[in-house]
Amino acid sequence: MLRPIRTLAAAAAALALVSACNSASTKGDGSGRPGDTPGDRRGVTAESIKVGGIVSMTSASGYSKKDTDLGAKARYMRANAEGGVNGRKIDYLGAEDDGQDPAKNMAAARKLVQQDKVFAVAPMSSVTFSGADFLEQEKVPTFGWGTLPSFCGPTYIYGFNGCLVPTPGGTINQTWPEGIGQLLGGARGKSVAIIANDSDAGKFGIRTFQQGFASAGFTVSYAEASVPATALPSDWSAYVKEILGSNGGKAPDAVVSVMQTPNNIGLFTALKRGGYKGLLSDPTDYDPGLLAKDATKQALDGVHVLLQFEPFESDNPKMARFKADIKAAAGGQDVPLSMHMLTGYMSADLFVSIAKTAGTDLTVGSFQAAAQRFSDTGTLVGDRALPKGQKDSFGCGALVQLKNGAYEVSVPFKCHEPIPFK
Repeated sequence: MLRPIRTLAAAAAALALVSACNSASTKGDGSGRPGDTPGDRRGVTAESIKVGGIVSMTSASGYSKKDTDLGAKARYMRANAEGGVNGRKIDYLGAEDDGQDPAKNMAAARKLVQQDKVFAVAPMSSVTFSGADFLEQEKVPTFGWGTLPSFCGPTYIYGFNGCLVPTPGGTINQTWPEGIGQLLGGARGKSVAIIANDSDAGKFGIRTFQQGFASAGFTVSYAEASVPATALPSDWSAYVKEILGSNGGKAPDAVVSVMQTPNNIGLFTALKRGGYKGLLSDPTDYDPGLLAKDATKQALDGVHVLLQFEPFESDNPKMARFKADIKAAAGGQDVPLSMHMLTGYMSADLFVSIAKTAGTDLTVGSFQAAAQRFSDTGTLVGDRALPKGQKDSFGCGALVQLKNGAYEVSVPFKCHEPIPFK
C-alpha cells in the first residue's frame, strides 16, 4: 500500500473523521462552499486523497490481472514524489480482488465506499463490473479499461482510453480492423472470423467488432459469443470445425479472438493443429511473462496482439518514464512488463491529471467540472478529451506480433478515425 506520512496530529485526525463521516460543511482548506452534498469530500483531507482499486487478482481459470495494481501504485508513487496533487498526497489503499465474480465486484465497491471512504476507484479492472451502478449512485469517480458498457455513458465512470463498447450514437475504435487490413494487404475480398466468450462482455464485443470489421471492408464469415465464460473448454474441435468452414466451406483469412489468455492458448493451438495458416489475433496476450513457458510461447507464436497504447518497444520518452516508474514501484527490481501494468498506470494517470486540473478545492463537484473541460495530447494512449471519452474511443492503437520468442511491432501506434456505432 502507498500511504503518505501523516504530519498533522489532532487537527488532521479530526478533519479525517469529519471527511469519513461524509460531512461536507467545510472545504479541505477550511472554508465553506454552497452546493456541497454529503459525500462530496469523502476521502479528501487537507493532506491526502484516498483512492482504492478493484482488480481480478485471481479467477477460476487462473487468469490474473494483478499487475494492474502495481501499475497504479507506480503512477501514484511518482505523483507523490512530485509533491502530490495540488499539495495532497495520494493515499492508495491497493486493489480489492473480485475474482471475476459479480458478487465480489459489488462487495468490493461497497467496501471501498462505505468502509474505506475512498474519493475515487482507480483502477477498476475486471470482466465484470456489477458495482458500476452503485459507484455511479454514490458519485465515486471510477477509472479503468473501457471494455465494458458501464464505461460508456455514466457520469462518474471513465475509460482511460475512452469508451470502447459504445451505445448507439457513440463510435467504434477502428485500430484492430485497420491494422489487420494492413497486414493482409487490404480488407477487400478478405474474410474474418470473430469468437468470444458467452458473457455480456463477449456478446457486446462480438456486436462491436463485427460492425467494425465489416465497415473496414472485411467479410465477417463467423461471429459467435459461444465459448463458456466460467470454464475452459477441454475440447476445441467443435469451434475449430465451425471456424475453418465458415468462409463458404473454407477457412477465413483471419481469426480474431475476443477472449483471455487461457482460452486463446486452447483455441489457437487447436486451430494450428487443424492446419490453419491464416492470421491470428487477440487483444490480451501482450505479456512478456507468457514467454517463460515453452508451451505458451509456441501456442501464441505468430499471433498479432491489439494494443490501445504505445508498445513497450516504443522509443517514446513517456514509455521510458513508465518503465522507470514500474521499476521503482517494484522495489528497484526489473520485472516483466504487461498490458495490465499499463492499464493500472493509465487509469491512475487520468485520475491524477483531472484532479490536478480541479485545483486545491477538491470535491466531487470540482472534479467533475474539471473532467468536463479536460483534454491533453501525446500520452501513451494518444490524445485524450472529456467528456468525449465517455461516449467515444480515443481512437488510437497498434499491433504487435509474438515472433521467435519476442514481441515485434507489426503495425505502429496510430490514431484512426472512429466509425459511428449502430
